[in-house]
Amino acid sequence: MRVFESLADVPAGVGPSAVTIGKFDGVHAGHRAVIGKLVEVARAEGLEAAVVTFDRNPLQLLAPEKSPPDLVALDQKLELLAGTGIDLALVVAFDRAFASQTPEEFVRRMLVDALGARVVLVGSDFRFGSRGAGTVDTLRQLGDELGFRVQLIDDVRPEEGRRVSSTWIRELLAAGEVAHAARLLGHVPGVRGMVVHGAKRGRELGFPTANLSPESEGLIPADGVYAGWLTDDGRRYPAAISVGNNPTFEGVPQRQVEAYVLDEDLDLYDHRVKVSFAARIRGMVAFEGVEPLIAQMTADVQRARELLGMAGAQG
Repeated sequence: MRVFESLADVPAGVGPSAVTIGKFDGVHAGHRAVIGKLVEVARAEGLEAAVVTFDRNPLQLLAPEKSPPDLVALDQKLELLAGTGIDLALVVAFDRAFASQTPEEFVRRMLVDALGARVVLVGSDFRFGSRGAGTVDTLRQLGDELGFRVQLIDDVRPEEGRRVSSTWIRELLAAGEVAHAARLLGHVPGVRGMVVHGAKRGRELGFPTANLSPESEGLIPADGVYAGWLTDDGRRYPAAISVGNNPTFEGVPQRQVEAYVLDEDLDLYDHRVKVSFAARIRGMVAFEGVEPLIAQMTADVQRARELLGMAGAQG
């Protein structure tokens, strides 16, 4: 997949293409359905499959107080898009200049002049241009004039008729329902960050953990203990993961993500790693002393083994 980080980076001669446009936060099952159809149309018609996305949630500019946390950072989003089979992604800086474009300016500059659009795939609620003035009907009119057709894509509604959305996935992560979130995402949710030095309490208790920097990227699920994986330099390790502020101990001011890698003793300091949450084991609780905590951590590790298909492995 080719990535163009601005309109100015797009070389002459790109296209002709089939294009879709969106935030694609999380690249969830709904997004994948749209992109899957995009790739299908592109291959059938000899076009390039192109995605136009944004460097931030538009709400960060238009209504910051309403802007939700991102499910994934931009680099994570591009990695996920690269796995969908598209040919190119154009990342647009959603700034005042971009937001002030008329619908016609957006279509001419982004879709026709830059990408040579022949087919544009969107949902029925698609809006574009300054203050969302452009609708699907507007897009169709411009397509008739500028030489592309518009194809509508139905929403994905897998459960109880509810549309798959980033909002729904955020709700699930806030409740710790990571397995359900994974079904909607089409991949296991995770965060990425630098491993930093902590208080080393885990090592003292016999469970040394890799502590992620508070500046980690991605949406952290609810406080609790999870089974999942830590990925370092392309290698994935099974792990028991704690999220929270260690209520058994005082002086832990902020939420932490700590991953105890099973059956490996790794030096991960200053490594940039990904921690993925496959299943929730329990919520976060305070224990009356160290011994009950160690007993519970031992049980958590065994439960993580079971959930990750390692029940027969030795601790």
